[in-house]
Amino acid sequence: MSIDVFIGLGSNLAGELASPQQQISHAVAALRRLEHCSLDAVSSLYRSPPMGPQDQPDYYNAVVKIRTTLAAETLLDALQAIEQDHGRERKQRWGARTLDLDILLFGDQRIDSARLQVPHPGLCERAFVLLPLLEIAPQLHLAGRGKLADIASHCPPQGLTRAGDLA
Repeated sequence: MSIDVFIGLGSNLAGELASPQQQISHAVAALRRLEHCSLDAVSSLYRSPPMGPQDQPDYYNAVVKIRTTLAAETLLDALQAIEQDHGRERKQRWGARTLDLDILLFGDQRIDSARLQVPHPGLCERAFVLLPLLEIAPQLHLAGRGKLADIASHCPPQGLTRAGDLA
């Protein structure tokens, strides 16, 4: 049985051959190729100031919707492999990165393991997640939280700007 999954993508460092915007585009292409997954929707690209240390470049973010038959932690392994392929190094919490892929929602499941928390803990407080998610899933309802549109309407824009389209 397939499950609808929403994944947040972020980048603020260029990799060996790609700008942050290209890192996001390449990650979307990698998600299209994932076995047991189909890419259903891709948001626009957004730009925002860093959430963590301010001595780093602005972030580029997007959200995608996939359908998968993979288990949540198996999907997480695949996403971390894509991050590694893009030169991801885990040095500092909320620090600069070439690519960050976060499972935001995994169907209506609640997951709280050592490796994965779903729904993503910061989902309802981060404009750089809420607005791209709202763009591709305007009718989404978050269990225990309400309509996504209502949640997004109460979240300040936090300097978020639309930066273009992803294919």
